[in-house]
Parts: sequence; structure tokens; C-alpha cells
Amino acid sequence: MLKKGLAEALGTFLLVFCGTGACTINEVTNGAVSHVGIAITFGLVVTALIYALGNISGANLNPAVSIALWLGQKIDTITMIAYVTAQVTGAILASTLLHFLFPTATGLGATLPAGSHMQSFILEFILTFILMFVIVRVALQEVKYQHLAGIIIGLVVLFEAMFAGPICGASMNPARSIGPALISGQVDGLWLYLAAPVFGAIAGYFTADFLGKEVKK
Repeated sequence: MLKKGLAEALGTFLLVFCGTGACTINEVTNGAVSHVGIAITFGLVVTALIYALGNISGANLNPAVSIALWLGQKIDTITMIAYVTAQVTGAILASTLLHFLFPTATGLGATLPAGSHMQSFILEFILTFILMFVIVRVALQEVKYQHLAGIIIGLVVLFEAMFAGPICGASMNPARSIGPALISGQVDGLWLYLAAPVFGAIAGYFTADFLGKEVKK
């Protein structure tokens, strides 16, 4: 369990450091990275981490994913608690380091609603639903696609960040939002980035589970 917890902490640290690091560097360089660059960074780092850590902890890297897997009885309660604790800790450490490296940055990649909270809540729910649905289908149910799971899941993160990022931030991950919010102090709407991804992941998991069972009959 120690190795699994460390893998989740390290993986989430690297995810947040690279992903929100791209956001932070984009801020301090007045747009040198660009929105497209940020989306690509998130997609690539997720792909790399799935292949690097998947065989250790499953590379959840996301409390919403861990909670959904726990409700689906894919991981036990102790593992879920350990994973979520490790993920949040890794995210906070990453944001703390980014704040140290870029003290003039105000956002640190914090996810903030561009419009209403309800608009971003619905977007985050649907985005995480899609992400979790794909995770279950390609990483858990379809053995023939498992070797491509990292690439497929990374592409999902990339395209969702690409089109929805400017409106809701395309977090899909409570830990990814908690770190920057706490360290930057920008906690407006943080509740929706905690709740919507969890509900979306749960819905995505059980939808994929139901459809997968139907296919097997």
C-alpha cells in the first residue's frame, strides 16, 4: 500500500505541476504557452503517467476516479482513502512549489467559472462523465484496448481541456482544483470542482459498467 500511495502522490504532483505549471507559465509570460499548449500539456502528462505508474497503483491520479472505482467495488475503502489523501497532498505540494518558483503569478492554474456556477457545474459533470466512461471501457472492460489506454485517456483529457477549458477550466479532478485554489487563495466556486467531477465520475462508471455487462450477454 505504501508504494501505491506514493505512486498516487507522485503522479498527482507531476500532473498538477506540469498541467497547472503550463497555466502559470502562460500567465507570467503573457500567453507564450497558449490555451492549446496548456491542453496538450495536460493530455501528454496524463498519458505519460498512466504508462509510468499504471502497473503500480492503477494511476488514478484523481479523487473522483478513486471514489467511483470504490463505489464500483474495484478498490476497497482503505485504498480509496489512501489514494484520495495522497492525491490531494501531491496536488497541494505541486502548487506550493509553483508558488515558490513563480511568486508573481496570481492564478497558479486555479479553475474558475467564466460564467455561472451552474454552467460550469454541468460542464464539469459531463466532462468527467466522458472521462470516466472511457477509462472503464478501455482500461477495465476491453482487454484488447488496454495497451492503448494511456493514449486514449490522454486524448480525452486533451480534447476536453481544448474546448471546455476557457469556460470551466476543464478540471475533471478535485485534487487538480484543490491545490491551486488553496495556495493561490482563489476558492470561488471550488465546491463545484469538488462535487461535479465526483458525481460525473460515478455516473460515468456505472453507465459504462451497465453497457459493458449488456455487451457480454
